[in-house]
Amino acid sequence: MTQITEKQVMHALSHVIEPELHKDLVTLDMITNVEISENDVAFTVVLTTPACPLKNEIQNACETALRRHIPEIGNITVNWGAEVQKNSSLTDRLDIDVRNIIAVVAGKGGVGKSTIATNLAISLSLEGANVGLMDADIYGPNIPLMMGVNERPLSENDKIKPLIGHGIKLMSVGFLVEKEQPIIWRGPIIHTAIRQFLSDVDWDDLDYLVVDLPPGTGDASLSLAQSISLSGAVIVTTPQQVAISDVIRSAGMFHKLNVPILGVIENMSYFIAPDTGKRYNIFGEGGGKAMAKETGIPFLGEVPLESVVRECGDEGVPVVIRHPESPAAKALREIAKSVAAKISVQNV
Repeated sequence: MTQITEKQVMHALSHVIEPELHKDLVTLDMITNVEISENDVAFTVVLTTPACPLKNEIQNACETALRRHIPEIGNITVNWGAEVQKNSSLTDRLDIDVRNIIAVVAGKGGVGKSTIATNLAISLSLEGANVGLMDADIYGPNIPLMMGVNERPLSENDKIKPLIGHGIKLMSVGFLVEKEQPIIWRGPIIHTAIRQFLSDVDWDDLDYLVVDLPPGTGDASLSLAQSISLSGAVIVTTPQQVAISDVIRSAGMFHKLNVPILGVIENMSYFIAPDTGKRYNIFGEGGGKAMAKETGIPFLGEVPLESVVRECGDEGVPVVIRHPESPAAKALREIAKSVAAKISVQNV
């Protein structure tokens, strides 16, 4: 029996094209730890994000290529690793130990932006990424409630130690002021606060920092974009026309600031009656998808309106943890994978 060689394995895998990056796995240096025992082969595919939505497709392509090019091959074991690529321009303004920063924005309030931000951060973490969540919604900091954390952060070595909730590193102005205290800050103070949340917090080696921004196109969004190079923005909307009009304005602002728009999420898209299973389009239908098509912005998906989403946020245990089998949780998990994939394509 002829012994299979590593050279044969690598040659076979050089015919496997990564679906998002459009180059072969060998050229992308994604194949490591090749082990051969008689005619059995094992190797590791190092993904550009642990939240890769195409694992099954890549595995099937690897197995097909190996059996086509090495007919005598026996068992094939595909192991997985991940090394999130860094936004190459991220350190050009602030010294921050984060590979990618994702802004979650909305043209208007009331569309569930903070709910999307918390569940997006946790979904990325559940896939194996190191994730932080920064609450930059200065006037309405909801992250402490939604993440079930309400403490004062401590300082160590001239850095603020972020609080931890559900495995996510957290920072919010809500941790620094009393719950009933109104926050009346002008633009320069907001700018300073956001820069401090970025550079004075010990984020310590994050793959993704999700930033929940206030609705609209005000000081906080401008300060964030001017302080650091963002990997991209995710825009949250609901199906009705007034929300979609505001999205177009938000997208225009980020385009002017040279921030990539990763896509649009349509929240509260529809409601499924639990007793009949009938679908109701309470806020209209298909507006987010149509707007995305009209503007050329990617459409990331629809999140249904479910009471458990609100209940979980009020209880401090987001829906992707408390009710992972719910339609909303499943939609959010898939959206997170799509966001991670789009960032990987940009970074490679």
